[in-house]
Amino acid sequence: MSKLKLTFACGPYDRTQALRDGTVQVDGVDLNYVTMQPAEIFWRMLQYNEFQACEMSLSNTTSMMSGPNPPFIAIPVYPSRVFRHGYFFINTEKGIKSGADLKGKRGGVPEYSMTAAVYMRGAMQHEFGVKPDEVEWVQGRADRLGRKLPADIKLTQAPADTELGDMLERGEIDFMMTANNPLSFRRGSPKVARLFPNYAEVEKDYYRRTKIYPIMHTVVVRRDVYENDPWVALNLYQALCRAKEACYRSVMDTGTPKASFAWLQPMIEEEKRIIGDDWYPYGIEKNRPSLEALLQYTHEHGLTDRRMKIEDLFAPSTMRDIPLSDGQHV
Repeated sequence: MSKLKLTFACGPYDRTQALRDGTVQVDGVDLNYVTMQPAEIFWRMLQYNEFQACEMSLSNTTSMMSGPNPPFIAIPVYPSRVFRHGYFFINTEKGIKSGADLKGKRGGVPEYSMTAAVYMRGAMQHEFGVKPDEVEWVQGRADRLGRKLPADIKLTQAPADTELGDMLERGEIDFMMTANNPLSFRRGSPKVARLFPNYAEVEKDYYRRTKIYPIMHTVVVRRDVYENDPWVALNLYQALCRAKEACYRSVMDTGTPKASFAWLQPMIEEEKRIIGDDWYPYGIEKNRPSLEALLQYTHEHGLTDRRMKIEDLFAPSTMRDIPLSDGQHV
């Protein structure tokens, strides 16, 4: 029996390398792994439904799954996840000393609906006491979904050909939350600084208290592919889990380090102490606090038509976590 041909678009991650180079195979599938940056994947998938399976923004997935006739279904694999406290930037002349000081300020965000912004606004509201409607928002690019926001959200578009980081440096916005360090910060501008200079310690404390490890991206299977061959979701999930396990084995061989860090071994050991032996977990149970937080925040911010449940997002066959070969769980 011939294998199902499947095009899968995803970033160039160590945790997917074994799938990309063919070391790990998807059972029953002839996989074409298309490597590209997430921003391009998202745009092409949301505009043209181009790929049969791909990496996808978790917040955009949640928004689309809350409406009628969602174009895809997700599997609980998370190609990208990042703690976000290190991505709050402030203008140093605006008197902002703490998260609570963001209330009443003018804040820049690349895209209001992006997953990073969802988690960061969630932290603002539930950690700092600042609700989304207590900030005047300036958006750097057009929203990919074009979703109408609640009437109490004050959102304007930044002028064309304007960088939010430059606006922050000039004082045209008071703070900025983003997915990457702004150019003005990388240039060493004295007017741009992190809100949390000790962000790594803040993030570790946040995780210990909340068990939230923010998930930026998930993996989706196009709805027509899933309806024709529902087994694809589980087989792709299993293969991605095996690829991540292969990454673990490779990166933990610290005598000949596969990643370019001088202190790779202590870094891995610390993450295992804080997060667990499976320090970059897939599946549902280890990620339940992170997923529930995202679903709560998207609803609070007007990005979903209803309060979504975890079961609404993922293919039923993928709702059970897959054990690692050493008895842990992926």
